[in-house]
Amino acid sequence: MLEIDVSHSGRTALIANRIKLACLALVLVLSGCSSPQSEWTQPPMAVPFQPTIQQQIQLARIDQLLKRDDLDNQTLAQVYYERGLLHDSLGLRDLARLDFNQSLSLKPDQPDVFNILGVYFTQGAHFDAAYEAFDSTLELNVRHPFAQRNRGIALYYGGRYALAFEDLNAHYQQNINDPYRVIWLYLVEQEQDPVTAAEKLRNRYDAADDHQDWGWELVRLYLDDVSESEFLRQIATESEDNDVLAERLTEAYFYLGKRYHYNKDFSSALMLYKLTLSANVYEFVEHRFALLELNRLMTEVSLSQPMTPPEEEGV
Repeated sequence: MLEIDVSHSGRTALIANRIKLACLALVLVLSGCSSPQSEWTQPPMAVPFQPTIQQQIQLARIDQLLKRDDLDNQTLAQVYYERGLLHDSLGLRDLARLDFNQSLSLKPDQPDVFNILGVYFTQGAHFDAAYEAFDSTLELNVRHPFAQRNRGIALYYGGRYALAFEDLNAHYQQNINDPYRVIWLYLVEQEQDPVTAAEKLRNRYDAADDHQDWGWELVRLYLDDVSESEFLRQIATESEDNDVLAERLTEAYFYLGKRYHYNKDFSSALMLYKLTLSANVYEFVEHRFALLELNRLMTEVSLSQPMTPPEEEGV
């Protein structure tokens, strides 16, 4: 068994090294391009996440467990919740939502279930339902670690920027060393006052005591302290395996897409949101909202196209 594990690790390391070298080569190609059109011809990519054996075995065990008739409602609610999380991690979100709703019907006082359903409502642009779900989460657990952030993001997508700022600023104040809290607060403020937002982004970056978290590279990108080519080169060279590469590229492409989207470069934003989805990192916030961003982008594009008057019929 040990020999098999070592052999598998060796093959995995070899594959990861090849992926890193390929990505580095692609980044070098990107850095040498001169025109925006050619800059995105070969972006670095990771091998997409695939269902693991452990996930599939766990799903089969839960399905067997649900066939039993001796489980009380509280246990059943927990089992449905666990299966919902598994379905969610595999990208099977409709099945996950069914499980979460079933869990909630058996045990209505579950803040975690309300929270994830609120995220689903946000993904589907059902913002009023999302607000209610997050409100329910916070009523049941005022210290829930994610509900306030998620409600702030829902309010941001719903265009209620003042309320979004209140939630995301309160969330940021709880941990000023979290780069993702800084980024989402900046995205909200950018919609209100771009100049002031950029100044506050710099101030919050300087106020952080620790910049070791990789997410600060995203903040540096937004501050123009690092170029896009160098940013991608860093991901390719410093990601120790394919999992890390996939996760970092998911984040990188999403926030790059947001940047191009804000600047009305719709074609680049469209491609970047698609790249965000390409690695199948289903549980990341960035993957969750990439489809929502695509839908918003397509709506903006259609509204920006001039209406062509219908041709008059000949007499």
